[in-house]
Amino acid sequence: MHLHLDAIGGVAGDMFVASVTDAFPDLRPGLLAAVRAAGLPEEIRCAFEVHNDGVLSGSRFRVEIPERLVGHHGVGHTAFAEIKRRLESAALDDEVKQRAIDIFHRLAVVEAGIHGTRVEEVGFHELGGWDSIADMVGAAWLISQLKISSCSVSKLPLGSGRVKTAHGPLPVPTPAVSQLLAGYEFVDDGVGGERITPTGAAILCHLLARQSGARAGRLGKSGYGFGTKRFSGISNVLRALVLEQTEIAANDRIGRITFEIDDQTPEDLAIGLDRVRAHEGVVDVLQSPTFGKKGRMLVQVQVLVHPAHLDAVCEVCLTETTTLGVRHEVLRRRTLTRTFSEVEVEGKMVRVKLAHRSQGVTAKPESDDMRSAGDQRQRAALRATAQARALKGGS
Repeated sequence: MHLHLDAIGGVAGDMFVASVTDAFPDLRPGLLAAVRAAGLPEEIRCAFEVHNDGVLSGSRFRVEIPERLVGHHGVGHTAFAEIKRRLESAALDDEVKQRAIDIFHRLAVVEAGIHGTRVEEVGFHELGGWDSIADMVGAAWLISQLKISSCSVSKLPLGSGRVKTAHGPLPVPTPAVSQLLAGYEFVDDGVGGERITPTGAAILCHLLARQSGARAGRLGKSGYGFGTKRFSGISNVLRALVLEQTEIAANDRIGRITFEIDDQTPEDLAIGLDRVRAHEGVVDVLQSPTFGKKGRMLVQVQVLVHPAHLDAVCEVCLTETTTLGVRHEVLRRRTLTRTFSEVEVEGKMVRVKLAHRSQGVTAKPESDDMRSAGDQRQRAALRATAQARALKGGS
């Protein structure tokens, strides 16, 4: 299953939980049970509510903490080591535990860098509360339950202003969000305030949400999750679109754009081609050095694109590079049927692409899932185990 998130109002933990369960309301009892299993006190009320802001309707996920618990297990200082201990001892499936810990760990790593301390000693304030734990455990449970194998997200709203924290007023996006989402594309839509929370940013990073590359699949369910804030002129909502992965056709067509560059600096060309690569419909961008007239070194560029987006991508190439013209054509291509699997190896979830060849099926783990495996030897071991398990049907 592929999950696409449309950050209309922004991204936050409660908005993620609300949007996904708005699409799958039958999962709500199980999610609430998982949150309780994480140690949420009985006095804290968790509930889903129908919400309509006058423009759109959807759901909200509310966690109400009694005043007497605030500052005890609520908004007070909570070390990452303590949060990790709570989650490890919780009556949850191992995959849910590991996903929830990973989301918190991503936050702890950037907070440690920002405040100059060790990861285990990082003290969460706003993020140490039961409401954040409910959001993260709920998100981890949903990802595990739905077997979300890939995720994409729209351009993210930048926001502006200051937000009050235990460390005093901080600029928006906050330092933690800025570090977690380095490399993501933001847009200033003219609406201020905090639009992406640290919890929301950590969930996006855990999902390895991407903004580039073609998204294919059969559109199924959709859901709308509202945040607590209200913005002028725009719904504070996160939309979740569920794309069921389908087999890729064996015979189809692909567009190809080619051109050469000999007068653009490598640094600027890299930026331009990244923007071409991020455009809707682009499958891949390839570049190679070659020689042109008068013995000049130049870069030959090839862009593969879905035919429906060919004209738009040609225009982007002309805008983002110094070329004076491009060549384009639509080619027939023959591809192998591909399916996708997700396997667990030593607590890590690894996505694997299966190619159905005439002589049998081959497996290739996603390279992004190898990043946290350690050195080359450890990555090779993880890759081999994931391939073997995927070929055996995930066992």
